Amino acid sequence: MFDETNEYIRTKGAEYDTKKVAFSERLFNQAKLEQRQLAAKYAATAGARPDLAGDDFYYLGMLHWIADNLDGTAQALRKFIAVDGADPARRQTARSIVVVVLAKQKKLDDAETLLAEYLKAVPKKLTERARMEGELAKAYQAQKDFVRMAPHAEADYEASKSLLADPTSRSRGLDEILDAGMLVFEAWRDGGNQNKADLWLDDMRATAATVSSSTFYYYAVDQKIKYLIETGRKPQALAYYAATLGSIGKDLSDKDSQTDAATRLKKREKHYKLLGETAPELPNIDQWFPGERKTLTDLRGKVVLLDFWATWCGPCFDAFPSLIEWQQDFGPEGLQILGVTRYYGEANGLPSDNLSELIYMKSFRQRERLPYDFVVGKDQSMQMLYGATALPTAVLIDRKGIVRYAEPGTSSMRLVQMRDMIVKLLAEK
Repeated sequence: MFDETNEYIRTKGAEYDTKKVAFSERLFNQAKLEQRQLAAKYAATAGARPDLAGDDFYYLGMLHWIADNLDGTAQALRKFIAVDGADPARRQTARSIVVVVLAKQKKLDDAETLLAEYLKAVPKKLTERARMEGELAKAYQAQKDFVRMAPHAEADYEASKSLLADPTSRSRGLDEILDAGMLVFEAWRDGGNQNKADLWLDDMRATAATVSSSTFYYYAVDQKIKYLIETGRKPQALAYYAATLGSIGKDLSDKDSQTDAATRLKKREKHYKLLGETAPELPNIDQWFPGERKTLTDLRGKVVLLDFWATWCGPCFDAFPSLIEWQQDFGPEGLQILGVTRYYGEANGLPSDNLSELIYMKSFRQRERLPYDFVVGKDQSMQMLYGATALPTAVLIDRKGIVRYAEPGTSSMRLVQMRDMIVKLLAEK
């Protein structure tokens, strides 16, 4: 039962390959749901047996784990851990999963005890160590206990870093080390240790250079620049930016990585210069509807989100559910969203004059039930002023009229970051 469930995603992928159907994100999510349902069914069947013993508890626990039944996972795997003569590797895996479960359930003292048992035993796997330490770090972060968060985040980072030595784990290791590195940075940043936060971002950049990862390198540098600005060190941030552009050729070993990192950073220059500055007024506005036209100065005292978008921009639509929710939930607290766009000479995929495009925009707003005003520019002036050359781009302006956030693109992670920043800025009076 476990083997069938564990291989379910791979089996579905092979099935779609045979049918020559692309295994899309939607189909993957559907397969994951079906896998969880199958695991829950088999766990119920196996758990009802009166003669369970030995490895049975391990596989029952793993079925509960796939089914997202945390209580069932912990109960079954704890029984397996206590079995005399249990396979050492499986016992360690069972310990690692129970530690993760306990951390998710905020039973942190129990999780710490079991982690200590894991570290005393063999074999130890870097992937298991990273997962346990990372989950504990996140649990302490949720409790704002940054002192206890930091050592777990650092252990997660070091374990993830070691995965880079294995070429077969490099891609996964890069993703994990980036997440782990940010956890360490956040622990020191939110704990008020500016020096250690700086040093950790420098370590992330150095690690990225070692493996010549342009994505990792860009992310570490981008975070350092934004952090320097956020902490009132903008001249240092801009000097760091300029120095980095000059050293990319030395830091990254291959030309493609050098070009990619430099291109990404150069696209961010306008945003770096805007951050921490008074938001410039939106120029060359042609239409503002359905509300009355205002200046950004008029909106002082509110948190303003400028959402640069277009009616033809598919990724822009991904943010609509969040934008609707935020305007409804946070509007009474002082959030004002503005959908900023311009005439593109098309409406619903067809060539159009400005009047027809404007009519389409108004109907589009009503159809999508967007509860905030649209600002339509006569030309590209607004986009160029705010560095919104890639759509969507979001800019957050605080109650004092200062630009505090400017990011292109949309993703689930980006939307979480935006919401967190909105909550932070609303809390500032």
